[in-house]
Amino acid sequence: MSDSIATRVARIIAGGTYALLDKAETLAPDTVMAQSIRDIEQVASEVRVDLGKAEAAKHLVTTQIAKLSDEHDKLKGQIDIAVSEQRDDLASAAIGRQADIEDYLPVLRKSLDEQNQKAEELVSYMVALLAKKRELEQILVEYQANKSLRPEMVKTNGESDRRSRVEDAEAAFGRVLARQLGVSGLSLNGVEDAAKIKELAELQRNKRIAERLAALKAANGQNNG
Repeated sequence: MSDSIATRVARIIAGGTYALLDKAETLAPDTVMAQSIRDIEQVASEVRVDLGKAEAAKHLVTTQIAKLSDEHDKLKGQIDIAVSEQRDDLASAAIGRQADIEDYLPVLRKSLDEQNQKAEELVSYMVALLAKKRELEQILVEYQANKSLRPEMVKTNGESDRRSRVEDAEAAFGRVLARQLGVSGLSLNGVEDAAKIKELAELQRNKRIAERLAALKAANGQNNG
């Protein structure tokens, strides 16, 4: 993943929801929040592209490793035959090829490790982006609901109307922040992402849940003992 995307992901995740209120002073809060959600979707789309490239690279390297490993094994049998037939020239050529393969494989395995690490990083970024998107979507829904329940706050005067809209946003933001402590839990409901990305995100979330549950069970067993 390029550094520019990594920086943008970090900026989105680190950006506080109150920063949106600064923009909302001159714009409708719901418009600002909707644009922020679109920005997240754009970055998520770019992350998906990079994830696809990383997965393709993993497949290519894995295939090459398997092919070379298979060739190395076949050469062993050919070397045995060449030696038994006293064809040192053929045996030497096959041994040389084996040596080349043995030099290639560590490099390819290192490349595979790097691609695996990159893919894991991209998946973690996607999970974080989905969480941030859900947070903003919830804020937007709550803000709109809050606004619809307070029609008397809508003023014909432009300045009063702007102030009431910002106050509505502040109330919604405050409730969500107090309840979520800044970052909400993960949920893929309503997120129109590729099926593969959804599955990866859910697998990571389920793994975290399973690990915590196992740790709790283990601790409980120790206490009982």
